[in-house]
Amino acid sequence: NSPLDESKLQQELRDTDTGLPLIKPTEYVQTLSEAKAKAMAEDEDGILNTLGGSNNLPEIVLIIGSDTIVDLDGTILEKPTSKQNAIEILSKLSSNWHQVHTGLAIYMVQLSSSSDKKEEEKELKKLVSLSVTTANVKFGSLSSNTIERYVETGEPMDKAGAYGIQGIGGQLVEKIEGDYFTIMGLPMRQLSLELARVISEIQQKENES
Repeated sequence: NSPLDESKLQQELRDTDTGLPLIKPTEYVQTLSEAKAKAMAEDEDGILNTLGGSNNLPEIVLIIGSDTIVDLDGTILEKPTSKQNAIEILSKLSSNWHQVHTGLAIYMVQLSSSSDKKEEEKELKKLVSLSVTTANVKFGSLSSNTIERYVETGEPMDKAGAYGIQGIGGQLVEKIEGDYFTIMGLPMRQLSLELARVISEIQQKENES
């Protein structure tokens, strides 16, 4: 989990009067994913705890941050704030196409360095990958009873767009276009490609030094 105050950042990215995002949905999810990865990269104690202490640390750690939103005709649908809000979101999605955007950010953190110079500290934590993948999803026609019964399962309450395709919510989906894992929240192919590229670049620099 990221130490980022996500709700605070979401508020900053929205107009204080209308509540509407100040940037496009793809930029919005990209900003959130980068902020999550950056917050984790700057949490040195959290990194050490995850690695099991300060002994035998790797020289480089890659931190992955991701975020997923549902985009209905340019309107961002995030996690519902209440059961009633979940019902309203699912009612809007019923019978309609929507887009799911997942942002993916990778920070490189260098844990061991021969230099303690302040001007070099920024090089020890840097963004090395930032991308967004998008998939299209079509919901079937949902009755009010179906929506209410699904909301009562509790599954929608921590899901962007109030549904999880990998769970019960998959029964609401009529068809998809694009990557299933993007809809689920972590685009595996995109992640593997970006990790391979970043690791290759790291190895190349090590060989040149």
